[in-house]
Amino acid sequence: MEYRSQVDLAEKHRMAACAVQLLHGAETVYLDEGFTPRLIAERIADRELTVVTSSLPADSVTVLLLGGRMRGRTLATVDHWATDMLRSLVIDVAFLGTNGISLEHGLTTPDPAVAAVKHTAVKVARRRILVAAHSKFGANSFCRFAELSDFEAIVTGSELGTAGARSYEALGPSVIRT
Repeated sequence: MEYRSQVDLAEKHRMAACAVQLLHGAETVYLDEGFTPRLIAERIADRELTVVTSSLPADSVTVLLLGGRMRGRTLATVDHWATDMLRSLVIDVAFLGTNGISLEHGLTTPDPAVAAVKHTAVKVARRRILVAAHSKFGANSFCRFAELSDFEAIVTGSELGTAGARSYEALGPSVIRT
């Protein structure tokens, strides 16, 4: 988390500010684990929202923390306790991150337990928004948790080229470069 809080920092702040503009009246929000979702949490702290998360750093809003085994690296909960609880909810908007996003393999992460939580969040959310730095594009990891077509929008930095953005848009989501 310390490393992630220092890499592509300006881009992540721009992405978080843009992502919050996509709430469109949502009352419930899922925030994924990671540094960028923490920045989103800071920007929604003054809103009347219920936030469901697997990650502890989401303060100043009503928070429902998913149970499960806590990963020391990200301070997020995983495994069947988290997915079982999440499966019982209906979420208005889910903001998710990824370790890799590619045209061939969709969205991936290295840990199967993390992938299971992310996959469940995709399934229970009415609207899904990917928030991913430009460095995640073209990358693949071990476990696929979603397809590009599962998302209404991808929020990324202007560092992602126009041609690259168009190739991802061709598979469904709008790509918002900020």
